[in-house]
Amino acid sequence: MVALPTFARSINQQCRRISKPSILCRQWQFLSFRCLLLDSVSDSVKLRRLSDSDSGIVELTLDRPGSKNAIGKDMLTGLEHSLETINRDFSSKVMMICSSVPKVFCAGADLKERRAMSPIEVQTFVNTLRSTFSLLEALNIPTIAVMEGAALGGGLEMALSCDLRICGEDSVMGLPETGLAIIPGAGGTQRLARLVGKSAAKELIFTGRKISGTEALSMGLVNYCVSPGSAYSKGLEIAREINQKGPVAVRMAKRAINEGLDMDMTSALRLEEECYQKVLNTKDRLEGLAAFAEKRKPRYTGE
Repeated sequence: MVALPTFARSINQQCRRISKPSILCRQWQFLSFRCLLLDSVSDSVKLRRLSDSDSGIVELTLDRPGSKNAIGKDMLTGLEHSLETINRDFSSKVMMICSSVPKVFCAGADLKERRAMSPIEVQTFVNTLRSTFSLLEALNIPTIAVMEGAALGGGLEMALSCDLRICGEDSVMGLPETGLAIIPGAGGTQRLARLVGKSAAKELIFTGRKISGTEALSMGLVNYCVSPGSAYSKGLEIAREINQKGPVAVRMAKRAINEGLDMDMTSALRLEEECYQKVLNTKDRLEGLAAFAEKRKPRYTGE
């Protein structure tokens, strides 16, 4: 992996050679001062940690403009590796999944690539995609999908695997797989049904209908629907709120909710008690009480 300072200098030098720097150059020059490139094994997935007061916020950016962020083998490898990296990094507190491609979050699977696959290769790819999205859902920190533009097929399934979803009003979402004589294969049927209900999920999947951001909000598919171009700002606002909370408490709250939903009430309450015990003896709990008494912001360390 190329060190960030060297990479940043290279990009900045290229930008200076251009008489009128592009928007991309200006964005990179800004980002290079507030982000740290964590790791990358894929040209189409970038993983960065924000810095200064935003340290703890991680951005996973889909970056495959030529294919509208379609999920091919390279992107899938990048997603899987990035999620494994975050799961091992206890300094990460919240993750945002974003897109560098205007008007597109993710167009779904790379159908051009898939046409060249054998049935066995397709099955292997879909199984890996499903396990990767399950890893995303089970990630030990909160995740936020920031959707501007199209989130279709596997792209929507990716967003459904996140804890929170934010979209622009002009976003377009849908699971059009039945039009290709297949079904959502990466967990989309189950996650959509659990989120919006069996009847609404059936209607969307049977018809393959695409819905707008405002429709997605009304049916509970997204948490926030904002003006076009504002989804990233709203996502960062929510990420910053989460980033200021006790990290162990947030992790335990996610575990209690996610695992408890599949249990009967007695078992779920027992799990909640177990999660509470995890925070009871932390330094952060004592810091929270002290900060409250002293009327100041707490300084949590994750201990």
